[in-house]
Amino acid sequence: MTDHGFRPLAIMLGAQLVLMSAVLVWAAIGFPLPSALTGAGHSATTPARAVRGSAVGLPIAASSDLAPRPTVNRFDGPRAFALLREQVRRYGWRPAGSARLRRLAVHLRGLLPNAHFEPIPGQPGLRNVVGSLPGRGPAILVGAHYDVEAEPKGFVGANDGAAGTAAVVTLARAFAHAKRPHGARALRFVLFDGEEEPACCQPFLSCGVRGSKAYAKRHAPEIQSMILLDYIAEKHHLRFTREGGSNAALWGRLRAAAAGVGAGALFSGDVSGQILDDHTPFTQRGVPAIDVIDFDYPPRDTLADTLDKVSERSLDAVGETIVRLVGTLRRG
Repeated sequence: MTDHGFRPLAIMLGAQLVLMSAVLVWAAIGFPLPSALTGAGHSATTPARAVRGSAVGLPIAASSDLAPRPTVNRFDGPRAFALLREQVRRYGWRPAGSARLRRLAVHLRGLLPNAHFEPIPGQPGLRNVVGSLPGRGPAILVGAHYDVEAEPKGFVGANDGAAGTAAVVTLARAFAHAKRPHGARALRFVLFDGEEEPACCQPFLSCGVRGSKAYAKRHAPEIQSMILLDYIAEKHHLRFTREGGSNAALWGRLRAAAAGVGAGALFSGDVSGQILDDHTPFTQRGVPAIDVIDFDYPPRDTLADTLDKVSERSLDAVGETIVRLVGTLRRG
């Protein structure tokens, strides 16, 4: 073979080297591939500090299964999620009556305004944690349960217990630091003990919702409306329908509040089946109440209800919605 035979081959190899170098540089600077190749559709521009590894000004594909980001900032999402995480990591499995739950109760009482314990009659060792802010009566109550499932052993309840508790505490903080409008209604923030039934005890209404039954029996005439937060921080596909036992008018006001903070996509006008929960003792006594709960949660009641299944983003979207709702209700 002569030099003339090598020349075409050398040219081809040189061209391949140039092409490979161009591709490497292209990838290094993060130049976006066409949507036809990546499958990406509409995208949003996000600063590099918000998404690890992204370049400033480059489009980041939207994740449609995540909660929307609120357009306001009155609920402290990072603080709420830190409290959610603390419950799971520091206190772990914390069923009603356990030493761990009693220690958590002391911690939570220190975080709520004007807080105190209310023992649950007939349930030794169980107690609701109650915070309050002054105003005219009857009061608006925001609640959640802070105990977790007695079975399976080791259940940590990242979404089922910790999320609602963290939201209620953070809501109380938001209103405690805000100026109270003239003539505003009083607010109560109640963390119910004994929502989950003891192991092997049925039916649920007889064995469970022990804290809310006691509180409703004693205080229902003092409550104008009740908002229950449960299963509110699922990371993916968070969506709320109106639970069948929830007040339709109050749910409508919730949806309006969500739309006002940019989280309207989370709340549907559809109605789902009735769920027996801590709002039930209040509805049974004529108090308008809603259960904000996404019961379509695959890890429900299993050991898989862990921190990787929940997100600050979901918790924040719900929290901002409830801040807006309570703000409108207390002026009504």
